[in-house]
Amino acid sequence: MINRGALILKAKEPFVQWINMADPNNKAPKVSMAEVNEDRTVYLIDDREAENPSEWIMLNCANLFETELEDWTTDESLWPPNRDLDLFNKWFAVECHTVLIDTCAGPIADNEV
Repeated sequence: MINRGALILKAKEPFVQWINMADPNNKAPKVSMAEVNEDRTVYLIDDREAENPSEWIMLNCANLFETELEDWTTDESLWPPNRDLDLFNKWFAVECHTVLIDTCAGPIADNEV
């Protein structure tokens, strides 16, 4: 087991609607909620914070929101202007998992380094 929690954001219908409206081509087939939620980003957080993730989410809401929006478009002019906790909660459901077991033999590598 590792000393982290896993936070996963699941898109709700308003986020999927925004994705489809923000598409500059708008002629492309619309994405479904199932497609959006098929392969989500997993955010590793401190295991102590994972016991009560709502405080961590409140403190990191802006970064989470921007990361999720950037996955769909880097054009910030298309992003909603008021990305507060209330809108975040309308657009995303949060799953938090506190038991993570590393089954690999090698060390965890950071590809940013």
